[in-house]
Formats: sequence, C-alpha cells, structure tokens
Amino acid sequence: MGHPSMPLTYTYTRSHMDKRRSSRLQKSAPNDNVSNALGAIRVLGIELIEDELRPHLNTVLTTIKEKKKGAAEQVAISGILPILALCLRSKGALTLVTAKLVSELAKESVVRKGFAEAGLVSALLFVLTGADQELLFHAARAISRMSYNSLKQQEQLLRQGAVPRLIAVLLRFPNNEALEEVCLLALCNLSDMGEAEEAGMIWERGVSVRPEEMVFHGVSPQTCGFSSSVTLVRVSQWAPGQYAVSIEVFQRCSSSFWNCHANKRAAGWFPLSGLGGCSNLYKLIKYSARNVPRKRSLKTRVFHTLL
Repeated sequence: MGHPSMPLTYTYTRSHMDKRRSSRLQKSAPNDNVSNALGAIRVLGIELIEDELRPHLNTVLTTIKEKKKGAAEQVAISGILPILALCLRSKGALTLVTAKLVSELAKESVVRKGFAEAGLVSALLFVLTGADQELLFHAARAISRMSYNSLKQQEQLLRQGAVPRLIAVLLRFPNNEALEEVCLLALCNLSDMGEAEEAGMIWERGVSVRPEEMVFHGVSPQTCGFSSSVTLVRVSQWAPGQYAVSIEVFQRCSSSFWNCHANKRAAGWFPLSGLGGCSNLYKLIKYSARNVPRKRSLKTRVFHTLL
C-alpha cells in the first residue's frame, strides 16, 4: 500500500546559514577591504604614519593588480591621490610601495585623469631625479602608462619636463636594461608613437657612427605575422647639456608576405583571406600596391631638450 505524497520541505541548519553568510561576505569582501583601506589612508596619510599606512597601501595595490571590479572607481573618488603624491615626495619608506601603486593606477583611465590636479604628475617627475633604480623604474612606467594614447596627458608631461628627466635616467644608468626599456617606451608614448605594453616590444642598442649619440631599436611583432613595427630612437648631444631626441617608426613587411604577393600577383589574385584580424591590413595593401621597399618611415618626432 502506497504512502500518501508529502510536500517537499527544506530545513536550514546553522551550518547552511553560516555557509550562505560566508559566501555573501566573500563576495563583498574585496570592495569592503578597499573601502576600509582607502578610509585609513585618508586618515593616516595626513601625518604619514609609515607603519600603519603600509598595509593599507598594499591592500589597494593588490586589489588594483587583480583588477577587482569597481576598485579603480573607488580609488578615483576616494580623495587619496594627493596623499599618494605626498608619499612619493617624502623619500621615506612608503615611497616605493606608493610608486608601485601609482604605476598600476596609471593604467586606469578613470583614475589617471586626476593625476595632474592631485600633484602626482609633478611628484613622479620629482622621483625621476633620484638614484634608486627600482623606484625610477616604477615612476617611468607610470609616466609611460599614463601618456599612452592620451594627448592630454602627453601635453601635461611634456610641459612639466618629462623628456629631459627620462633622458637623464638613460644617461645615468646605461647598464640597467629594464629601466632603459621602460624609459624608451615612455619617450615613445610621449611622442604619441608608442606601442601598448601587451605588444611585447623588444629593445636593443644599435651601433652609432656619430660620437655622443645613443641608438636604440624596438621591434614589435604584429599579430597577423606579416609585418612588424620598428621604432628607432636616437639620443644625440649637440652641445654641452643639450640633446636632441628623434623617434621614428617604420613598418617592415616580412619576406614571406612579399614572396606570397609576388607569386600571386601574376595570376591577378591578392591573398586577402586569413588577414581579417590584422590591424595593419590597409597599410600592407597600400604599400604592396605601390611596390615600396620593405622598410619605410611612417612617423617622425624630434624633441630638443636641456639637461
């Protein structure tokens, strides 16, 4: 004999409730942690209490590096940017972690647009006059990131003397390859001819036939595989303490592209299939149609600067 059907019921024990509460806390914890850290930085930053400030700066740094949703927006409206500028200028134990944080924040457009008003632009340039190479690296990276593809930021940095400070760093530390590369990328970005960090540009020193000149070549392979962007940076001294910096960008097509095009041209067919994702497709077609050589200058920018 069958038993009558019984309605389904759910019993929530304390363990179930604890799990649900824990889940909610885990979802809200990142933003709560950032809010708490930002609040602490606002309060403690006035007196620059290093031991108490450092963990809060590290919390914000970690959250920004992990790209937590909404974290950049929280920083933008928090009011801590002037405090970060003060930390950079303090030359204390907080300067390095602050430089790392500012470098990460420079990637966030919602944050970096407030850099100038908060005094962070001048603070970063002040840091570039120091001798700590790790600190110089993060300051130069921040300048590179904030000036990439941003005419307004480029103008602000150029007006405040970013170029001579970057050149001075190149001259002072010629054996630090990482610092050299980030300074070169910053110069290219300031000239509005830079590549994104993700492009994976590889730099190497060239040989100069002129005295008092440094030559650098940067190569950035394109995703389509048929061309590469080549950047040439020359730093030339033309008088004591006076330098000219020229930046040129070339588009170089691989031999495989030209061979492929030459073989197909006789048949009246151009191999367009498979190139749809190539950002330089139009340039490749235009140069090929004109039968230009494999190297051709695209853009040139020259800075004259006093050190």
